[in-house]
Amino acid sequence: MIERSLGSGLRVSAIGFGCMGLNHGYGPGVDDPDAIELVRTAVELGVTLFDTAQVYGPFTNEQLIGKAIAPVRDQVVIATKFGFGYTDGRSTGLNSRPEHIRASVDGSLHRLDVERIDLLYQHRVDPDVPIEEVAGAVKELIDAGKVGHFGLSEAGAATIRRAHAMQPVTALQSEYSLFWREPEAEILPTLDELGIALVPFSPLGKGFLTGTIDANTKFGDSDLRGSLPRFTESAREANQSLVDVVADVASAGHATPAQVALAWLLAQRPSLVPIPGTTKMHRLRENLGAADLELSADDLNRLTEASDRIDMQGDRYPEAMQRMIDR
Repeated sequence: MIERSLGSGLRVSAIGFGCMGLNHGYGPGVDDPDAIELVRTAVELGVTLFDTAQVYGPFTNEQLIGKAIAPVRDQVVIATKFGFGYTDGRSTGLNSRPEHIRASVDGSLHRLDVERIDLLYQHRVDPDVPIEEVAGAVKELIDAGKVGHFGLSEAGAATIRRAHAMQPVTALQSEYSLFWREPEAEILPTLDELGIALVPFSPLGKGFLTGTIDANTKFGDSDLRGSLPRFTESAREANQSLVDVVADVASAGHATPAQVALAWLLAQRPSLVPIPGTTKMHRLRENLGAADLELSADDLNRLTEASDRIDMQGDRYPEAMQRMIDR
């Protein structure tokens, strides 16, 4: 697996692994032994960046990843996220007060069974806490050796600049794919200017770009996609034309739609590291194959133009979740 550099010189595999779906968000997940085997196989195949968060579960995803990486800790970069409060194991909303950050990081260190979190993201911007205070708290944790690098998630350009002035930001995690290209307008130019990498989550459009989801797909009760406006039956039907182009490019190039969608992302800039997730071994190998797929200029243009052309139907999130995204 080739490597790429996030900001501040942090080197990671060109494709990382988004761990959320192993036991949170997309259905019942997989048994711990199977998830652990999947993570360790990813390491054997060259993946070095693994992404989790306190809120996944809550807490159970960090515990799972801690078990999985125990024998390979020195080979991987672990990213996790703070930013929510909890009562009786349930999230109570945003909380990035400095004292809460310090306490929650200690909890993550314990659950992951590590001495240092390599990359620590603020999961969502807390409008009640100035970002300078958040960055200052993380700086203290970096100085104490508990954290290696500072990241933000779904932050707007102005917030990124203010945070970066207090403590250099290594990476911004936000959704970005052929299915969602809003970061191109303001976020990506800001990151390029400041030397910050982008780590796209949902680089396969939460599975839509793989061609395995259509208007007839049914989602289980514990699958978050069943609650997303972009995944209503009518939205999926309206947005199918983009998937058809991805599939056509894939067929002509002897690749899969997932590989084409990831290769398009990788071609956008060298400071970009997508983190697709999966619960299946064959999908892991498929996704990682995208690192070796070089799309032609014509293919890249065709994919971009198809994404430009479609009037994407459905919001990313329900209104309550939309309000947590910093503008």
